[in-house]
Amino acid sequence: MKAFVRNAERKDYEAVVNIMGQVQEMHVKWRPDIYKTNKEMISADKFAGLLKEGTFFVAEADGMVVGVMGITFRHIENPSHVTRNVIFIDSMAVDEKYRGMGIGHLFFEKAKQIKEERHCDAVELQVNAKNKAAYEMYVKCGFREKSINMELI
Repeated sequence: MKAFVRNAERKDYEAVVNIMGQVQEMHVKWRPDIYKTNKEMISADKFAGLLKEGTFFVAEADGMVVGVMGITFRHIENPSHVTRNVIFIDSMAVDEKYRGMGIGHLFFEKAKQIKEERHCDAVELQVNAKNKAAYEMYVKCGFREKSINMELI
């Protein structure tokens, strides 16, 4: 399988919604008290806006979209933190049939490339505490824990 990452295009919308829906269902299974089934995780209008910003990417393999990654740029400047520019991975999902095949690694290479081009200080993301497979992949790719979100119900 030869896979590569490219900027998303309008024609990718249906595949993007499908892949994002797969991951949402994992979240619903893990935490039905806070997540709900949503067949349209991203509206067509929102997707079109992300295309214009150039902040949404897809992985393609075998002529099909097999993964998605959305990023935002964050400028952190306040009295308690060092001023930094960070790429935040808002969403990353891989089609269930292609998980474990290196697609996530391709997305991280793309994020690192953008980090260098934009002279950012770091790439950050958040992972669901129940998503052990994703957590382990992130650690293998060099990510380390920065903070832990907690809740009291």
